[in-house]
Amino acid sequence: MKNSNRLINSTSPYLLQHAYNPVDWYPWGEEALQKAKDEDKPIIVSIGYSACHWCHVMEHQSFENENIAKLMNSLFVCIKVDREERPDVDQVYMDAVQAMGLQGGWPLNVFLTPEQKPFYGGTYFPPNGWMQLLASVGDAFQNNREKLEESAVKFTEHLNESELKKYGIGSNTTGFDLKQFDEVFKILSTRFDHEWGGIKKAPKFPMPSIWRFLNRYHYISENNVALEHNLFTLSKIASGGIYDHIAGGFARYSVDGEWHVPHFEKMLYDNGQLLSLYAEAYKISPEPLFKKVIEQTINWLKEELTTSEGGFCSALDADSEGEEGKFYVWTEEEIKTISGDDFEVVAAYYNVLPIGNWEEGKNVLRMLQPEEHIAKQFDITVEVLREKISSFEIKAKAIRSERVRPGLDDKILTSWNGLMLRGLVDAYSAIGNDKILDLALKNGEFIIQNLKNVKGLFRTYKEGKASIDAYLEDYCWVIDALHGLYEITFDFKWLKEAKELADFTIDNFYDEEEKFFHFTSNSGEELIARKKEIFDNVIPSSNAGIANALYRLGLAFQDERYTSISKDMVASMIPLIQKEPEYLSYWGCLLIDQSFPTAEIVVAADQLSSIKDLDSRFIPNSIKLQAGKNEELPLAMNKPAIEDKTTFYVCFNKTCKMPVFDVNSVVEQIESRI
Repeated sequence: MKNSNRLINSTSPYLLQHAYNPVDWYPWGEEALQKAKDEDKPIIVSIGYSACHWCHVMEHQSFENENIAKLMNSLFVCIKVDREERPDVDQVYMDAVQAMGLQGGWPLNVFLTPEQKPFYGGTYFPPNGWMQLLASVGDAFQNNREKLEESAVKFTEHLNESELKKYGIGSNTTGFDLKQFDEVFKILSTRFDHEWGGIKKAPKFPMPSIWRFLNRYHYISENNVALEHNLFTLSKIASGGIYDHIAGGFARYSVDGEWHVPHFEKMLYDNGQLLSLYAEAYKISPEPLFKKVIEQTINWLKEELTTSEGGFCSALDADSEGEEGKFYVWTEEEIKTISGDDFEVVAAYYNVLPIGNWEEGKNVLRMLQPEEHIAKQFDITVEVLREKISSFEIKAKAIRSERVRPGLDDKILTSWNGLMLRGLVDAYSAIGNDKILDLALKNGEFIIQNLKNVKGLFRTYKEGKASIDAYLEDYCWVIDALHGLYEITFDFKWLKEAKELADFTIDNFYDEEEKFFHFTSNSGEELIARKKEIFDNVIPSSNAGIANALYRLGLAFQDERYTSISKDMVASMIPLIQKEPEYLSYWGCLLIDQSFPTAEIVVAADQLSSIKDLDSRFIPNSIKLQAGKNEELPLAMNKPAIEDKTTFYVCFNKTCKMPVFDVNSVVEQIESRI
């Protein structure tokens, strides 16, 4: 039996995957860092995550190799980091590798001095190359250390340069009008893929915040080109192989430019954001495909990622039985067996080919033709076609369930639960299914009961134990989700919890000098650099997230401190938004909200069912409050239901219009101010 290393006591599935490597791995912590100083050894920090395909490959090829492990153990102190548990460590050393002029990604392997200063790094290395690199770095540390230390100092100085100064972010008090948003849209439109949707590049990531921005831009501009491209993109994503047509849920990205072949790992954070996005799209254009995606993905979430306590697990692996995508792909013969007499219809619908539409003999299901074309080809109605496809999907799901499943990363991350909770909130508001609300409420309770402590939030939870102090991204997405829960339930406890977390965030993360938020709290572990996350990526930046959360909470509570912090942050970002909107699209959403009147909707009603019609409308730049006597919500006071009717008060900047009694009138009052 193999001996375990120091990772054996970890809760992270990624670290536990390496617990029986012959490499003498340490988790990130004082023991390993002090050992490097005491023994005057360089450090290898190897960073990855459990669903990462190339992380598995490098582990198998190099970290399970006795000879390579022997060299690593003799020359270095070896530290393994789960980037999902410790995004602060990952941020610092990813930035360092990129500063070296190297491509970032995972696995991320960085060489440090005993003082944690980086001097070289990279991503995946094949075993021979890794062996040679280890020997070269070990030799340089022993015989050319002065030069190596000089490089480390230079990179550390780069890491400590203010992000705001680096990108010229400063005060900007000018307003932003529709013509300027038109210019931002023009920049984005030059990058649109008019054949496949999305941004024209490969690999292809969904990038939800870009399409969220386009939804809001169309709302203020009525630019139908923006809307058409948005809906086209979402249809292409939902039709492609990146979406799991059998059970629901999206893979992280497609390796090609056609949404065809996914990198098969499924991440909670993608699916939470995409639920929100498809919910918005369904409100704008109630396509059956969008509703199917919402319902199927939530069912996948319940079946495969939800714990008995109501928490959501992090991810499903790309691999099973050592092969990427094996769980998800099909041969033509398998499709024939499952579909029977409907084979030709199913094959045409899902682009199933005898030779495979991916690798030899392997088919990734994807829809290349509209349903109407397939129905006409086989002389059947669209309704009959959908019945045949649904029957096939049910059978295929049952057959697939007998396969060896991809590995589950069962740690529960606070920020990703916040993103998924928001997705459920938005999905419920779009289609009104009470089962979605039940799932959302259970998750909200889980977060408050298990991930919150007297000082704030924990980052991660597994097997009944929460650990690691939370980061800014945990706070911003949980605050946003709890606010959303209030707006679909009118239970004030969710809004109160959100406000308490917002106060804690300002007290512990806000930089009064630069007027942005650190990623780590004032009491967090002191690394060689303390970062501020500014740019939006597959997940929007935590500074954009907290600015959005504070703006909405500030309006709800009429708290000028919240709104002024948010407005100052957004104003500072305007020049960058104008130059590079693709990586500042979540900031762009908030800039729209702050550039046009935000509707403050107060509802006087006893029955929540009376406002489902309001929830189902796409009214992005708005907050919603229940009328009552709660002094913490001054805007909601003294607004009674008139003649026992559900009564709506639409307000802008604390000034309310005449009360109305139907949702169409609410919409008219709001749209008259845009």
